[in-house]
Parts: sequence; C-alpha cells; structure tokens
Amino acid sequence: MDTEKLFAARLYAVRCRPYLATALFALHVVESRQVPTMAVDRHWRCYVSPAFVSRTPLEELAGVWVHEVSHLLRDHHGRGDRYAIANELAGPGERLRMNIAADCEINDDVFGDGLECAEGAVQPETLRLSPGELMEDYLRQFRLGRLTNAFAWLDCGSGADGLDRAWDLGPDGAHGLSVQERDAVRFRVAQGINASPGSVPAGWQRWAEEAFHPPQPWRDLLGAAVRSAVSGPGVGEDYTYGRPARRSASVPGVVLPSLRRRPPRVVVIVDTSGSVSDTELGSALLEIAAIVRAVGGRRDLVSVMSCDAAAHITGPLCAAEGIPLIGGGGTDLREGFTRALRTRPDVVVALTDGHTPWPDAKPACRTVVGLFERERRVREYDPDYRPRLPPDWARVVTIG
Repeated sequence: MDTEKLFAARLYAVRCRPYLATALFALHVVESRQVPTMAVDRHWRCYVSPAFVSRTPLEELAGVWVHEVSHLLRDHHGRGDRYAIANELAGPGERLRMNIAADCEINDDVFGDGLECAEGAVQPETLRLSPGELMEDYLRQFRLGRLTNAFAWLDCGSGADGLDRAWDLGPDGAHGLSVQERDAVRFRVAQGINASPGSVPAGWQRWAEEAFHPPQPWRDLLGAAVRSAVSGPGVGEDYTYGRPARRSASVPGVVLPSLRRRPPRVVVIVDTSGSVSDTELGSALLEIAAIVRAVGGRRDLVSVMSCDAAAHITGPLCAAEGIPLIGGGGTDLREGFTRALRTRPDVVVALTDGHTPWPDAKPACRTVVGLFERERRVREYDPDYRPRLPPDWARVVTIG
C-alpha cells in the first residue's frame, strides 16, 4: 500500500480542516483488501484498500479521511444501534440504509475548500432530500429502492452503522481506543470548534454544542411530550371560510367553514424563584432549545416567560442565550399561567421545581411540566407535610 500518499492525504485534510486534527491522527490505519474504499470500526481503526489509495487523487483521498472520521465523531454507530432498537429494525439492508443516511448527514459540509468530492459519494440531493438534517431525520424520509441502488456497494464499516464486519479486529484487537480515549478525542475536537466557530460549518457547530451538552433521556421525553401536545387534535386548528367545508354540498344555500391547520404556538414558563439554582436555570435554557426543535425549529412560535411570585417578561424567542430570566423571590406559577393564557397558546410548558401552587382549573390548552428533580423533604414541625404534585391534567417529565 502507498502509505506515503495515504498519510500525505491525511496531512492535507488537517490543513483543510484543522479543527479535526486530533481525531484524524487518533485513527490507526489497518491495510485490508476486504473493504471497497476506506472504512472505520467503532474502536477508531481505519481499514484501507491499497487499490483505492492507488487510484484516488490526493485531494479526494483527503476528503475520504474527513468523511470516515466524521462517522466516529458523530457517534453514528451508537446512534444507529439506538435507532434500530427503538424502531425494531434488523438486517444488513437496514444497516445499509443507516450508512446512507449517515453519509447524507456529513457529506453536505465535508467537501469544498480544497477537499474534492469522491466519485459515488452520497449527497442528500441524490435522494431528493434536503441538506442540513440529521441521520435520524433522513431515515424517516427514504427507503431502499431505485434511488439507492447505486449505493449497494457502500460500506463505511461498523463505525458508520454499528454492524460488525468479518474484517473488524474487534474490541480485543490491537490499537483500538478505549471509551475514555474516544470521549477525550471528541472533547478536544469540540473545544477546537468552539474556539473559532466563525470558520466552521453549521453542522459541526451544532455537533460541538451537543458534545458539551449531550442529549439526556429527559430531553428526549420532554421533546416527545411537546411534539405530542402540538400535534394533538384541536391544536393549531381554526375555522375559515376561505375554503368551504365539503359538507356544504349536503346543505344547499348554506356555506359551512372548514378547519384550517395553523402552526401551534407554545409558551414556556420558567420558574425563577429562589429555590431554583443557577445550574437549573442554565438547564432550562437547554430545554427551551429542545422545545424549539420539537416544533420544527420555528423560534417565532415559542414565547418565554419567567415567573417567581409574579409573571415577568414574555415575548417571542430570538435565541436561547439571550433570554432574560428575572426573579428570585417566592413561587406562584398561577400568575405565570394566567398571563400565558392571555396570549391563547396551543401548548404551555412549565419548567419548575414543583414547589408552587397550581391553577385550580385545567387550562384551555395542553400543558407539559418539566419538573426539576428534588429530594423528598420532611418538615420537622409538620411531619404530615407533602409538596404539591403537578395536577393530573399536565403531562409531567422529570428533569435531572
């Protein structure tokens, strides 16, 4: 194998993508004639075909280096395993689909600025998909068929889809990275990206932010609860005469209105009382970002209000880091609910520690409560005291 050309391509890749240098040099090269081009396993070994190195121009080879290490940095093998379990998927066909979806996620910003696109590389546009989305999003949008037949040969290894190969050296093989070493590499790369975000593509900026604030189980539950609330019957629906109802034909001379679906509006109430710590308020900002993703990224549909014993500022969301969280006194979220409901939202999300009175009546919209975890406390002077739990009409997700 022409190792001089291979390593020269890696140096060229580092020059084009300096923020990936730590990850590129962490890969251990293994010569293999069983892989079609280059592939990685989950232990950060890179399997390389000598014939592929020989016939590929250096600029394209550098792009493949960046492509393969991107699979490992973005944990495509772990995400593929979790997606397969959650959706009860099995078999090489589904793993090939995951490999294609993972390639769509990374290839829209891998090439350019000196890195040439390799022949046969999968692009979202090839499958008639929009660029800039995640592997999981793409998996929901396509199946194997006519558009994917040209990629049946694709094999980026177990590091791309989580399916072990016969040529993998496995966890006991030489030169594999431990779990701690892999995390350290990701952390160093994320640090480099955050140090100069203006020179890094948006996809890598998003990855670096999540590397420091990884998705938590409760965040998935909170997002699912909000998505369920905003997609429920009656949410975001209104009557319009712009398009008469089909039932009008059965009532001659009468024009009946039809239902129109409009984007749902969400109000987030953040508990800023003295019992909520600064760390929890910081977590609340991350939850707000997750809520925005749950409504399709429409920040104009999300308003944020801070509340202790009184409701404070409310308004459309511009950026999570720019939200003024005002408060520090006692807690009475009834004030927050009263003010939030004046804007006639479709969903109200309350982020609180739960030490607050709740509205006596069920609001006219769906309600989701993100509850900061608390240890059970007992009052010495009142042994029968129990903190008030959120009411039954609210969907509750414990945070922490």
